[in-house]
Amino acid sequence: MNKFENLLALAPLVYIFHHTEEHIIFNFREWRLKYFLDNNFLSTEEMLMRLIGVFLIILFIHLSTKNRPSALIAIFFLMGSQVVNAVFHLFFSFYYNDFSPGAITATLLYLPLNYFIIKAAFNEGFLRNRIEAVMLFFLGCVTFALFEMLGPEVLAISTLFCAFYYVYSAYIMKTR
Repeated sequence: MNKFENLLALAPLVYIFHHTEEHIIFNFREWRLKYFLDNNFLSTEEMLMRLIGVFLIILFIHLSTKNRPSALIAIFFLMGSQVVNAVFHLFFSFYYNDFSPGAITATLLYLPLNYFIIKAAFNEGFLRNRIEAVMLFFLGCVTFALFEMLGPEVLAISTLFCAFYYVYSAYIMKTR
């Protein structure tokens, strides 16, 4: 179960648990509107379906190819949608001294799962050094911040950039 691909397959399930905490048990949208602009016109259910849908496509591509570019795209996507999301919930819970719905599953599920994913990526050679991991985290931070500022269009743009990166990487790998 500690293989990279097996751990990746758990990510969509963790999204569902996180969504349940945010929107079924608690009301994240109400909490968010107290402190941030309302720039996401999509329902929480639609956002969940988009995140899971995009990640399942990434997962399918990785399971089909098992190559480094698809692994890096999967890690980037999880950095922006789970790891940075967890940091967001934890940081702003303390910053505003007000529990951010989603902080529990972010701490208990997102962070541990992604730790094991990163560890497996290093063990299996998908990540070569810590600088790559830090860069993917930084790119995830930028993507998450842009999403929070501009809205869901950022998901579409980052998905297109990932597709471009994948095609470019495949071309580079063929020409070597």
